[in-house]
Amino acid sequence: MKDNMHPESLIMSHGYQSALSEGAVKLPLFLTSTFVFQNAEEGKAFFEIAYGLRKKEDNEQLGLIYSRINNPNLEVLENRLCLWDKADDCAVFESGMSAISTVLLEFLKPGDMLLYSSPTYGGTDHFIHHFLNTIGVDCVCFTANDSKEDIINRINETQKADKLSFIYLETPANPTNDLIDIEMCRKIANHFGTETKKVIVGVDNTYMGPLWCSPLAHGADIVMYSATKYIGGHSDLIAGAVLGNAENIKRVKTLRTFLGNMASPHTCWLLLRSLETLKIRMEQQARNAADVAKFLSAQPKVKKVLYLGNIRDNHASYALFKRQYSSPGAMISFEVEGGEKEAFKFLNNLKLIKLAVSLGSTESLVQHPATMTHAGVDPQTKKEMGISESLVRLSAGVENSEDLIWDINQALEAAYKVS
Repeated sequence: MKDNMHPESLIMSHGYQSALSEGAVKLPLFLTSTFVFQNAEEGKAFFEIAYGLRKKEDNEQLGLIYSRINNPNLEVLENRLCLWDKADDCAVFESGMSAISTVLLEFLKPGDMLLYSSPTYGGTDHFIHHFLNTIGVDCVCFTANDSKEDIINRINETQKADKLSFIYLETPANPTNDLIDIEMCRKIANHFGTETKKVIVGVDNTYMGPLWCSPLAHGADIVMYSATKYIGGHSDLIAGAVLGNAENIKRVKTLRTFLGNMASPHTCWLLLRSLETLKIRMEQQARNAADVAKFLSAQPKVKKVLYLGNIRDNHASYALFKRQYSSPGAMISFEVEGGEKEAFKFLNNLKLIKLAVSLGSTESLVQHPATMTHAGVDPQTKKEMGISESLVRLSAGVENSEDLIWDINQALEAAYKVS
């Protein structure tokens, strides 16, 4: 076998031996709650490893015990997801929010401090402001406009700098496409970390999927995904994923075992199907987004287009974009002339593009962040984030880009048609 196979090639068979499943070319769906041990000694050995009572011996693997702990569909999926991010290990969850909340609960305790980037996904924002504060976690916010020195000063001003435990960032930001420098956050974490307490850097990489950015390569300790989005990519499942080094993911998996929020065998089976077309889907979505963004940028009724491909080489974030990403991605946010009324008219007149939340799917999706995904964010905070009443978020699908442009054009004309 070739040593340097690409992920899109390995993804078809990695981690699966067909001989163990009656020669089936695809991994079957293992709908079972529990697994039979060959003997009592084997059962004892499996549990010793699962509960950390001893270290694995050379070439010893954790055997199958119970589907809350491990399952063939779950294990093979986690092995294959590691290929794209070059991670030691992966933990898959039943939703993106369960992945994010489990990570934050594992690495934060009462009295700790969380540093997080803004804007962030509405569900994450709500968890930070309406749950973490209730268990005594202090939360400090920063934006793409803040320098490393600004952020360090802000943390020091709290007089609790020694309590900083986790830096959480979402980049590009949802829904503004603001860029956060992962390497800068690593330096901030190192600045406040000590030999006995490392500050963890976690990145929500959902917007870029595992194809267009590799946060672990830029200094992150943990990368998180709503696997519902590009990884699943067909709007037919809900899932989340967390990747990183073996030590961190062991902690995440241990808490997952007791919270019981692992992905089901059926969800994993669907994700394994989706992984095989991940690269070709995302590449087509990126091509479509580039065509749509070019069209939108020329429209008189569109005030602003927030798309990574529009960042010019004289812009402050251009160098970061080129260093951190391999593509502009497939997410576009844009402001139409007027406010909520005009935005709603535009949305209501679309015929091909679906009005629905989520992103990264085969069909193009559009939504109104201010009143939908970020409805729970404080109005003043939304204003500071740049989430205006006229802002629309578009996720490009795999349709023909000419048809997408036709649909956007006719909806703009209908929205501003004079009665």
